[in-house]
Amino acid sequence: MLRMFISPGRYVQGAGAAGELGKYLSVLGGSRALVIADPIGIRAIGDELRKGLEKRRMPFLVEEFRGECCRSEITRLREAGSAFDADIVVGVGGGKTIDVAKAVAHDASLPLAVVPTIAATDAPCSALSVIYTPEGVFESFLVLPKNPDLVLVDTAVIARAPVRLFVSGMGDALSTWLEADTSYRTGSPGMQGTVSTLAAQGLARLCYETIMENGCEAKLAVQRGVATEAVERVVEANTLLSGIGFESGGLAAAHSFQDGVTVLEETHRFYHGEKVAFGVIFQLVLENRPRALVDEVLNFCLKVGLPVTLEEIGLADASEEQIRAVAEATAAPNETIHSEPFQVTPERVYAAIIGADALGRAAKAKR
Repeated sequence: MLRMFISPGRYVQGAGAAGELGKYLSVLGGSRALVIADPIGIRAIGDELRKGLEKRRMPFLVEEFRGECCRSEITRLREAGSAFDADIVVGVGGGKTIDVAKAVAHDASLPLAVVPTIAATDAPCSALSVIYTPEGVFESFLVLPKNPDLVLVDTAVIARAPVRLFVSGMGDALSTWLEADTSYRTGSPGMQGTVSTLAAQGLARLCYETIMENGCEAKLAVQRGVATEAVERVVEANTLLSGIGFESGGLAAAHSFQDGVTVLEETHRFYHGEKVAFGVIFQLVLENRPRALVDEVLNFCLKVGLPVTLEEIGLADASEEQIRAVAEATAAPNETIHSEPFQVTPERVYAAIIGADALGRAAKAKR
C-alpha cells in the first residue's frame, strides 16, 4: 500500500498575522474573495481582515455561516460565491465554519485560505470536512482532493478567545499520537486510503509531547489573554501538528467515540475536543494500554479541565439503552475504530465506555 504525507500548502502563525491576509491571497492568485465567517470570528478578527484586504484593494463578500456544516449550507454559500464571481474562498472562525469553507471551495474548484480564530480543533490544515445533518448529528466525512492552500493563524486573536475553546483543542490534539500509533501498528489506511509515513508518526508524537509539556502553562496565559511561547507551541500542536498527525497518521477509536456520541442530543452543547478527550480514555481502556499511560492522560485532563467522565459531556443520567446506542454508532462499519488490532463489536465498545467512565470517576475522587 502507498504511503502519503499530507499537509497544507503554506502555514503562517504569529501575533498580527491576520493583517497580512491580503498579501498571501495575492500570492495564491486571488482577486475577489468569498469570506465565510461565523459571528464570533467576525467580532474577533473582522477589522484586521478588512484592513488587510482593503490594503491590497481586493474586493470581498462576507457571508455569515449559519451554524451547521450540512449539505444545504454548503450549497447556499457556494451559490453566493458564484453570484459574486469569487475566485478564492476564505474561511474565518471555528472548526465547522472552516469545514464548510473547505467544502465550498472544493465544490467551486477554487483556492482556499483558512483563518482560524480559535485553536479548538485540527480542522484548519486537513483535506476533510465533517458533514452533519441540519440538526447536528454526524452524517459522513467528505474527503477532499487537496488541503487548504493557506492556513494563517493569528495567535494574538487565539489568545483572546475563550479558554475553554483553547483547552478543547488540546483534547483533540491529545488523541493524535495515540490514534496514529494504533493505525501505524495495524497498517490501517487513513482518510486518503494510504498508510502513514515515519514523518507523520514523528509529528504525531511531537504533538502529544508538546501538549503535555506546555499545556498547563499555556492555559494560564490564555486565561490572561496573552500569547506566550507556551501558547505559540500549543497553538501549533493543536492546529498544525495535530492536523498533519491525524490526516497523515490515521484515526482510531477516540474519534469514533466522538462521532458515535453525537446520537445523543445531550452532548451537542459540548465541544468536539471535549468529547474526543473522553474518547482517548475510552480508547486506552479498549486497547488495555499500560496503566502508567492511562494515568498520565487522566492527570493531564484533570489539570487542564478536560472531561474524564460521561457526566462531564452531558451524560450524567444516561440510561444503559442510550449508552448502548452510542456504542452501536461508535462501532458502525465505516468508523475509524476498525483500525484497532482486534474485532470491534458494540458490546466490547459498551464495556470500554463504562470502564473509562469508572476510571475517570476514580481519578476525580482522588483529587
